[in-house]
Amino acid sequence: MGIPPLVSPGPELTAEQKARYARHILLPQIGLEGQRRLANARVLVVGAGGLGSPALLYLAAAGVGTIGVVDDDVVDASNLQRQVVHGVADVGRPKTESAAETVASVNPLVNVVRHDVRLDSANALEILADYDVVLDGADNFPTRYLVNDACVLLGLPHVWGSIYRFDGQVSVWFAGVGPCYRCVFPDPPPPDAVPSCATGGVLGVLCASIGSVQVAEAVKLITGGGEPLVGRLLVHDSLRQTWDTLTVRADPGCPVCGERPTVTGLVDYEQFCAVPAPSHPYAAAGHGAGAGTGADGTGAGGASAAAAAYGEVSATELARMLKERDRGDREFELVDVREPGEREVVSIPGARALHLDRFRDGVAADELPEGVPVVVMCKSGVRSAEAAGLLAASGRADVASLSGGVLAWVRDVDPSLPVY
Repeated sequence: MGIPPLVSPGPELTAEQKARYARHILLPQIGLEGQRRLANARVLVVGAGGLGSPALLYLAAAGVGTIGVVDDDVVDASNLQRQVVHGVADVGRPKTESAAETVASVNPLVNVVRHDVRLDSANALEILADYDVVLDGADNFPTRYLVNDACVLLGLPHVWGSIYRFDGQVSVWFAGVGPCYRCVFPDPPPPDAVPSCATGGVLGVLCASIGSVQVAEAVKLITGGGEPLVGRLLVHDSLRQTWDTLTVRADPGCPVCGERPTVTGLVDYEQFCAVPAPSHPYAAAGHGAGAGTGADGTGAGGASAAAAAYGEVSATELARMLKERDRGDREFELVDVREPGEREVVSIPGARALHLDRFRDGVAADELPEGVPVVVMCKSGVRSAEAAGLLAASGRADVASLSGGVLAWVRDVDPSLPVY
C-alpha cells in the first residue's frame, strides 16, 4: 500500500543540487519535488556498524538533508570486514566521528548530527523526536525494543534490519498504519539463545544488501513513492540468493500499539530482555561463591542454573593457575564453549573444546572428570556463565567462569593475540 510522503518539500534546489541528483530527478516517482523532500528530511541511523555503514553512505548520496547517527562505540579492526563507513586509519576513533567524516566526503551538502551516546530509556525520546524516520541497525535486542517503543510513542516509522551469518530481514514498523516490532516479536528470546554476529559471524556483503534495502524504504517513506514494507517482512538468504516476503499484521493486543496499550513510557530494556548480570567473584579457595542470574532472577540456562552456585576467575588468575598446572602443582579443566570458528581466531593454550550445547543437553557433566575443578571460558563471559551455572546445577562443585572471556585474556595477559 502507498503511504503519503512524510516530509514536505524544502526550498528550490540549487544548480549544484540539480546536477548532483539528476538521476533521481529523472525518476517520475521522485522528481524535483521528491528530491526537495529528501533535502528537507531528517533521518536517524541507530548504530554506525554493519547495517549503519551502507545506510549512512546511501542516505548521504541520496541527498537526505540531515542524517543523525547514534553510537557510543569505537572502531575496531574486526569491524572493517563489513563496516565500510570506516577505514584502517579510523581504528580507535569514535564510530560517529569516523562516520561523519566519511559521509562529508561522500556529500558535503548534507548535515550530520552526531549522538555519541548509548541509546537508552533516558535519552531515546529526546533524540528520536528530532527526526522524521528512524533507521534501526542495532545488533542487540534491548536496543531494538527500545527503538520500537520510542517510535510508537512518538508516532514515527522505523525501518528495521537484522542480519546473521548469511541471512537478513527487513521491515518497516509503523504503528497505526501497520504493525510495530512488538506485534510480530512480542517477547525477546532468552539471553544468548540467539547468537550475535560477534560469535556466529556474518557475511560482510550481506550488510550492504540489507542496509541498502533499508535506505530504499526510507526514501519511499520520505517521498511517498512506491509501496513501503509496512505489513510485510522481507527475508533474504544470501547462500541461496533468495528473497521472500511474509505478510505480518498488527496485533490488537500489542502492549505498545494495541487497542489497550499497557506500555505508555519507556522501560528498562536490559531488564525486559533479561540480559544476564555478572556472577560473583571466584573464591580464593577455588569454590563457587555466587549465582549468575539475569535481571529477572533466572540465568540464561533457566531457574535451576541460576540457583546453583558457581564462581568467577579473572584472566590474570587463570594465567597463574595454568602455570601451576603446567608445573604439576594444580589440577583443573579449562573448557572452551565457543564455536569452532571462534577458536580458530584466538584461543587460550591448554583449553579443552566442549560446546555450550553439550552443557545444555546435560552431556558435559558426564564428559568431564569427576572431582576435578572446572573453569569455563567463552568470548566475553556470557556463555561461560550459563555453562558454569548448568554444570553447577548438575551437582558439580568447584566450577567457575572466566570473567570477561578470551577478550579479557588478550587485554590482561597476552595483547599480541587477535580479537574479534
